[in-house]
Amino acid sequence: MNTKIWLSSPHMGNKELEYVQEAFKTNWIAPLGPHVDGFEHDLATYTGAGHVAALSSGTAALHLALILLGVGKDDEVICQSLTFAASANPIVYQGAVPVFVDSEEDTWGMDPELLEEAIKDRIAHGKKPKAVIPVHLYGMPVKMDEIMAIAAAYDIPVVEDAAEALGSTFRGKACGTFGQLGILSFNGNKIITTSGGGALTGNDEALIKKARFLATQAKDPAPHYQHSQIGYNYRMSNVCAGIGRGQMEVLNERVAQRRANHEYYLNQLGDFPGITFVIEPEGFYSNRWLTTILVNPAESNGVTREDLRLALEKENIESRPLWKPMHLQPVFEAAPAYENGTSERLFDQGLCLPSGSNLTQNDLDRVINIFNEVMQPQKV
Repeated sequence: MNTKIWLSSPHMGNKELEYVQEAFKTNWIAPLGPHVDGFEHDLATYTGAGHVAALSSGTAALHLALILLGVGKDDEVICQSLTFAASANPIVYQGAVPVFVDSEEDTWGMDPELLEEAIKDRIAHGKKPKAVIPVHLYGMPVKMDEIMAIAAAYDIPVVEDAAEALGSTFRGKACGTFGQLGILSFNGNKIITTSGGGALTGNDEALIKKARFLATQAKDPAPHYQHSQIGYNYRMSNVCAGIGRGQMEVLNERVAQRRANHEYYLNQLGDFPGITFVIEPEGFYSNRWLTTILVNPAESNGVTREDLRLALEKENIESRPLWKPMHLQPVFEAAPAYENGTSERLFDQGLCLPSGSNLTQNDLDRVINIFNEVMQPQKV
């Protein structure tokens, strides 16, 4: 069988092992340590965020963000529907109710007009949302100017889910730094990884300090273990942070390579009828974490997203449908949703292509060859 081509595999640089070995040499193996401080500093410097807390996952970061904003039982939080479940699950952790908002066509992110409609309707029902969670999908920034303006008009804080968007910018400003709080992810498939991990960003120093406190089991200052609040084991370890510090040194290279992958796919596949790409609007800069396409059977002589996915799978090449919208997930079937049909169409037609920064030219050519075999009769 051909060598496996992964959708998005980890890609180590030259310094990660050196930082990890330093952690072992100094015996900073337990949570916290100088690499955690260093990684937080590196992230703040890179993104321009005022303060950063390094945590065990992006999900933990989002959970802490909701806690810090006072989200509790029976509150409502507006969440983008087209996203991974981790964007919505922490809402339920707090006993709150997710309210899902559909996507717009340009970026596939949260539709600002539908967002405002949802806010007005929830207020009319006596439930002013406690927060809004837009998601920069596959690295493409959402329309943050419009979303921030709407949220500000109704005095609702924004928690910016930039789990997929480290290295992306909107009008020159880093994703993850627009909202009152932002979250990043360093899961194994992200543009950089700490094996597992995440971060909470924000300009309010008191909030980020509170996040660090809660993330280390909310231990009160005392010679014994004393707790006045419920805490969590959400802090990143010094070893994982060492990996992150090495990854930060190659982040710009990783962004450049993923963007090059996207351009190659666009050049090679853009002439096939029925295949389209999401294009960066003016002022938007995507890290192209994953290159995604839409396959419209009505224009591709009946070829579907699934035909291509299965053909790739047969050759040991991993691809994946776009996220199934949260309002279609069985676990969220009772949640309010404001729909326009966009995310359902994107899910039906969308495919994520292998996008790792460590793909070789041979890897990319293997992907293109499958498309040529399946789509060639339809090529114009």
